[in-house]
Amino acid sequence: MMKHTLLIKDWLGSFLSLLFPRCCLVCGRPLAKGEECICTMCNINLPRTNYHLQEDNPVEQLFWGKVPLERATSFFFYRKGSDFRQILHQLKYGGRKELGATMGRYMASELLPSGFFKGIDVIIPVPLHKKKQQLRGYNQSEWIVRGIAAVTGISVNTESIIRRKNTETQTRKSTFERWENVDGIFELHSSEHLPGKHVLIVDDVLTTGATTVACASALMEVQGIRISILTLAVAE
Repeated sequence: MMKHTLLIKDWLGSFLSLLFPRCCLVCGRPLAKGEECICTMCNINLPRTNYHLQEDNPVEQLFWGKVPLERATSFFFYRKGSDFRQILHQLKYGGRKELGATMGRYMASELLPSGFFKGIDVIIPVPLHKKKQQLRGYNQSEWIVRGIAAVTGISVNTESIIRRKNTETQTRKSTFERWENVDGIFELHSSEHLPGKHVLIVDDVLTTGATTVACASALMEVQGIRISILTLAVAE
């Protein structure tokens, strides 16, 4: 009976995919069975940074003199005019929150063998202001973290730091304006479990690093805390 039910579900899934084909977010080609969000070829061609394999990599250097870090990296390059920008655009503005979990799993699976997650006690997604999260319906960084946690088994903390200012979008701001815009926007909330912990801050895209530094700076108030940073993409 169960085998018969599975066959019906498989047939129904195939039939529906003919009527409403799932397409690659990057190239638009229909996805094959087992492919998620992006096709195998686009996954192969994803402009990976591979910075997790490089000591003192450019992402780590971005934070030098701003906040003390254990390590930092970004998964792929966010390039102007690139079709791969659709991943972030749809995740952030297209309501495709499941993209975050999928890309988080992809990213964590590739970084895990390098030891990047070794010694990390807890993952903290960069929080959105509650008004912005209500408007969007979700925090894209939290969904990326869901994927990372599914692969690594590391616990997630969304309570210890909050965003107390609802800032304007950073997209069209200058470097100076970005830093000014995020000054003091985060504050500790429930941090009693964080002293002495190694925390991984996760965000969707890294540009100047202003938002991430603001988040890390608030966490640095915790005694003995160690911080690492991971983003899905880094702007070129």
